[in-house]
Parts: sequence; C-alpha cells; structure tokens
Amino acid sequence: MPPIFEKLLKIIPESLFQVGFTVLAVILVAVLLEFIIHLVLGKALNWKHSVPVMLIAPAALGLIFLLIIPIGYEAYLAFTNMAAKEPQFTNPAFGFDQLLINLSNIFNQPILRDEFFFPIFLRTILWTAIQVTFHVGGGLALALLLNRDLKFKGIYRTFLVIPWAVPNVVAVLAWLGEFNYQYGMFNNILRSIGLVPIQWFSDWFWNLVAMNIVNIWLGIPFMMVILLGGLQSIPRDFYEAAEIDGANAWQQFKNVTLPMLQPVMSPAIVLGVIWTFNNFNVPFFISLVPNRFSVTQSLWFCGGFCLRDLCDLDGCFYHTIPGFWTGKRNGFTKKEEENCPRRSSGRGGLIHGN
Repeated sequence: MPPIFEKLLKIIPESLFQVGFTVLAVILVAVLLEFIIHLVLGKALNWKHSVPVMLIAPAALGLIFLLIIPIGYEAYLAFTNMAAKEPQFTNPAFGFDQLLINLSNIFNQPILRDEFFFPIFLRTILWTAIQVTFHVGGGLALALLLNRDLKFKGIYRTFLVIPWAVPNVVAVLAWLGEFNYQYGMFNNILRSIGLVPIQWFSDWFWNLVAMNIVNIWLGIPFMMVILLGGLQSIPRDFYEAAEIDGANAWQQFKNVTLPMLQPVMSPAIVLGVIWTFNNFNVPFFISLVPNRFSVTQSLWFCGGFCLRDLCDLDGCFYHTIPGFWTGKRNGFTKKEEENCPRRSSGRGGLIHGN
C-alpha cells in the first residue's frame, strides 16, 4: 500500500474520533445544563419561564465562551504591553498609558514591515468598493436574465451558482494556476494574440487585478441568488400597469424594479461590504507571499485574536476592542528577516510594490 494511503488510514480515524468526541462532549454539556436548569427553575422554584431559559442556556453558554470571553481578553490585552518574548509575555505591564501607546503605534509605526495604517486602510476601502460594485452589478444583470422566460433556466442557474458552492480556498487555489506566468490560461491567451504575458504576482497593479478577478467571480453568484429571489417576489401587476401607462423597459426598471428590490438589495449590499472588507483568503493566496497580506491586511483578519508570524513568535500583535483598534509591533530585525526562510522568500504582492 502506498505511504500516502497508510497515512490517510491513520489520520482519518483519529480525526473522526476527535470530532466525534468533541460533538459528544458538547451535547452532553448542553443536556446536563438544561437538566440542571429544569430541576432548579422548573421543579424547585416552579418558575413559569424555566422552559425558555432552559432552551436558551446552551447557546448563551457557547456565546460566553466563544465570543464574550475572547473579546474581554483582547480588551485586557489592549491595556498591556504583552509581547511574545520575555518578560512581557509572562509579566506584562498593565495600565491606561499602555492603551495610549498601543493606539498611537497604529498610526505612528509600521504595522506590516514597511506599511502604515492609512495606506492599508485606503487600499482596503478601494478593494471593497470595486468588489461590491461588480458584485451588485453583475448579480443584478444575471438575476434579470434568469427572471425571464428561458429554456433550460434551471441548468443555467445551477452552473452560475457553482462558484458560490465551491469552498472558497479550493476555488482560489484553482484560480492561482490560471495566473501562472508560463502555464496560466490568461498568459497563454495573451501569447496567442501576440501580446506580452503579464507578471501577475510580481507587479502590484496586476496582482490587485488578479485578486479582483477571483473575488468578483466568487461573489457574483451570492448576489445573483439574493436579487433573483427579490425579482421573483415582485408582482407582474406592477409591470402590466406600467406598460398600460406607456413606460418603456428602462422606466419600468427604474420606477418598478429598483424600488421593489430595495428591501432585498440593501441587506445584501451591507453583507457584501462586511464580507469583502474582512476577506482574507483571496488576497493571501493570490499574493503568493506566505506571511504578508496584499489588500485586506491583517488588521481586518485579526479581529478577536493575535496574529503571530509563522517563523517566530516575535511578530506582529493586533488587538481589537469594540469601537476601536489597538495594536503593537515588535518587529523583526533585518538579520532575523534574512534568517527566516518564509520572510526572505520571493517578493511580491502589494506590500512592497515590486
């Protein structure tokens, strides 16, 4: 048997056991919690609201341990000078002055090697604006086409939803090969028509274009599905009345379709802005730089936990508190960066711009 299959046969049962044990433990804790609440509130105290409390308690417990406690711990870290080195790691200083230092470091010190806060923030705004515009425009155009009487409409809809159904990381890695300088689809097309191939990963502008292409392809299906549902909920009577009044296609779209779509479109756009602003997978994988981010930087990826460099714990720390960001940089020296194989790998992406 090939070694790879031997490893799979060993890893898969262990993984299934760990997942199954975790799920079983969660179920047992939830059942035990509900049983205790039922005995105390329902039987002993005979409280009429014991059943709602019993049903809500497991979810509330999960939110406390998975959300409230981590956010509270990050709020505590924002008031400290904790770093992944001694003595700050085991005995960090705590105080309001440390909070002010952390806040000032965001704007006064590089947070990603040579990058400062505002250039990163503005690139993230640009990235979000481009993505949401194309997502809404492309999704609305496809939704309008699918809302018409077409043959094989179900087949078209199935194929158009595939980018959204495929796991995000798998889709991005598949696209990664299409931007290969020598074998990628785009450069092969450019060569076939007599144009110069593009350095997708070494030129910052084309790196940004590649990220936008991939994320637009990934994001349009979601918007299409949402807007198609909204279009199908608009009664035909409005369009018939508009035709009787002499309205052309554009007037019907402007005065009937868009106003009726607004209750559906507005939440979808808000979700699109949030998801795009926090997007990490596409910029990270398309930039091909293991420990650097290109457009949506680690400020937006690291909300709620600390990002540590993969080569050394003495990396960048970012902490968030609801309402403001705090951060601190314990940077690498030039010698440390040269000795780190991940950090000294090929340059590219938007961080260095070459």
